Amino acid sequence: MKLEEFVNSFADQFELTEKDEISAQTEFKMLDEWDSMIGLSVIGMVFNTYNVKISGEDINNAVTIVNLFELVQSKSEIE
Repeated sequence: MKLEEFVNSFADQFELTEKDEISAQTEFKMLDEWDSMIGLSVIGMVFNTYNVKISGEDINNAVTIVNLFELVQSKSEIE
């Protein structure tokens, strides 16, 4: 699992936000387009791409995309 690929997959969940506005250090909940539907899309993307289950609480506890990446990476090592 590579951080750059995760960031790109995360950015793909947005329709109006330009990909170059999103980086590993982006505080994603501060993006204008962020809402609960995108949160659900991220949960689905993580499961479909990495076969890892994350929850809304996991997303709420993450601040940056790299925080979420590290969580997904740690859960994938457990399973």
